[in-house]
Amino acid sequence: MTATLKIENDIALITLDDGKANAISLVMLEAVNAALDEAEKSASVIVLTGRPERFSAGFDLKFLASAAPEDVRRLVNGGGKLAFRLFTSKQPVIIAATGHAIAMGAFLLLGADTRIGARGAYKIGANETVNGMTLPGFGVELPRARLNPVFLTEALVQARLYTPDEAVPVGWLDKVVEPGDVHAAAMAEAERLKPIANGAYWRNKILARQPAIDAIKPTLAD
Repeated sequence: MTATLKIENDIALITLDDGKANAISLVMLEAVNAALDEAEKSASVIVLTGRPERFSAGFDLKFLASAAPEDVRRLVNGGGKLAFRLFTSKQPVIIAATGHAIAMGAFLLLGADTRIGARGAYKIGANETVNGMTLPGFGVELPRARLNPVFLTEALVQARLYTPDEAVPVGWLDKVVEPGDVHAAAMAEAERLKPIANGAYWRNKILARQPAIDAIKPTLAD
């Protein structure tokens, strides 16, 4: 199992857990999107979390190294579409980052409305330059929309990875708590947002993010 869904008190909790690094694979994408389909029908607020010490290590690099070009495009595009789905979701989206969030894992953080991270020796950020990879379009436009512009070169071009506490002023995270408190903090935030999880919340989110939406959409064309 790579993703599970639990709905309680009008809050959907989606947990990523592949038993390893929570790599973003085609199987993981299918499972998360299926969970989101149900969450969007049955809950007012969505919380996305990972396994202990791992939110997501990013794309499945072994797959990327061996797959046919069309399958590579399908995976990368699918990751971008998932982040964009979170970014434009009608429901408030909270991510409880339980540990490392690297590359595509970090881009998922940027799709959420509120990002709460676990304090610890975890790495947060985009390391594509280190791996000799060129960022996909959404991997530039989402950071441009959500990161502190002062850090954009350091975070993207120079591929710096941050501790959770360092990631807050950069813009990868909004808040950091002790590891044992991440789940409770995310659920408390969900309860806080539940009374305003209405049509106006979504319309105002779209209005605020429209320039980024317009820039990201063309990068996700099939």
